[in-house]
Amino acid sequence: MTQQGDNWWDKLYDDAAPDTAPTVTGDTLDDHFDTAARATTVPPDPAPPPGPVTPAGPGRAPWEVPETGPRTFPAPPSPAAPPVEAPTVRIPVPPEPDAGPDPRTGTESAGDPRTGIDTGRIDTGRTDIGRTDTDADLTVEVSVPVDLPRPRTGFVGSRPPTYEAEPTAMPVARPGEIAELVADTVLDGARYGTCTLRAASTRGDSARYRGEPRRDALLTARFGHDEAALVLVAVAAGSRAAEDAHLAAADACHWIAEAVCRSHARLSEDIRSGRRGDLKSGLHRLTDRTYGKLRARAAERGLAPDEYTATLRCLLVPADPECRTRVFFGIGGGGLFRLRDGSWQDLEPLLPEPAAVGAPVLGFGSPPPPAPEATEEGDRLTMDLGITTAPGPLVEDPVPPPSEPFRFRASVARPGDTLLLASPGLAEPMRGEPALAHALADRWAAGEPPGLAAFLADTQLRVTGYADDRTGVAVWEA
Repeated sequence: MTQQGDNWWDKLYDDAAPDTAPTVTGDTLDDHFDTAARATTVPPDPAPPPGPVTPAGPGRAPWEVPETGPRTFPAPPSPAAPPVEAPTVRIPVPPEPDAGPDPRTGTESAGDPRTGIDTGRIDTGRTDIGRTDTDADLTVEVSVPVDLPRPRTGFVGSRPPTYEAEPTAMPVARPGEIAELVADTVLDGARYGTCTLRAASTRGDSARYRGEPRRDALLTARFGHDEAALVLVAVAAGSRAAEDAHLAAADACHWIAEAVCRSHARLSEDIRSGRRGDLKSGLHRLTDRTYGKLRARAAERGLAPDEYTATLRCLLVPADPECRTRVFFGIGGGGLFRLRDGSWQDLEPLLPEPAAVGAPVLGFGSPPPPAPEATEEGDRLTMDLGITTAPGPLVEDPVPPPSEPFRFRASVARPGDTLLLASPGLAEPMRGEPALAHALADRWAAGEPPGLAAFLADTQLRVTGYADDRTGVAVWEA
């Protein structure tokens, strides 16, 4: 820039140079503001004495903010969270005397020098105080903010558990295995028909302390639309001794969901029509197919079948509000409980005693009866009549049965019931610590179903001696 240009720049931004624009006295924004302020009953605060303008600093224009600290603005109310109504307390105040000079400032004030309260409105930040004048008396309204309680994870029993209540160490991640990582906690919920669903799966205290992955898997899915829709909740628990237990549990949930998805129309119709026999045999077949895939995946990994397996428990809930049938099926340990009239009932299907096992019983681990002869096109032949019928969607190739028996139960819910499907980590303390069952009964027996956060806190009620993963699925009946 030339010397002439530099002089022009200095003159333009010189603080001593007067403004070249004419000033119209009495018609500025400040003049209007002062006129409006003098018209009010409460005089404004005295203006600070004029002083020199603080320089903006080197390299800054006069209107730029100097780097002396962050500027603070009042934040607008958040639209996401509606304000909580605060209780209002009305406090009587004696009549105020005539206005007089304030001994502290020497200026006129309309307030009461004994109380220090102006006749106007005082903004104190968190507490909002206002004054209302009436013919009889004067009052002060005080609004006190109210904090909503947050759900906290507690414990039941004589003493707290050894481990901390919150996660400590995360599982180690290795190259090429990032997709196999699982979250510490999974939470889900829905409302269909006459029922409200809540589902939560959390890593156990011991796994959180040691940095091990959550071995429980949880899957929730809806198949179909409208009244024919079917809701599936699958809960799987991997073996504690297996290194890939969390992968086996996830595979079991995904494969049973795929099988139910392919046959959801037929399953929904059978549930609404009350075809218990067809449901039991069909779901038994789908479960056996899932465990067949687990054995095949174990062989791919070079593992024994018992090194890549998991318990599997499922719940089918139709979306039809006229149908209150709830279907449970699966293989392995866990629990099925029902809260009715304030008391828990253990609905776990009974299994034959090991010493009393004789001939195979259909529905308890035995392979289904052989299919009738079929034509070259694959159509089955009915017995004796020779009439061809298309195979049902639940009929697949036979597979070896799993080592544990198949469990099935179909029950009709009543209004006010709460059905709880639990993994072994939650079912064991439910049966072994009465205080946990009583606490959950007190929380769930009356009132509306809990929200997601409250349900998670309920299922995480800790008990000394029980530190495994916990997965619980509850269904409240309206």
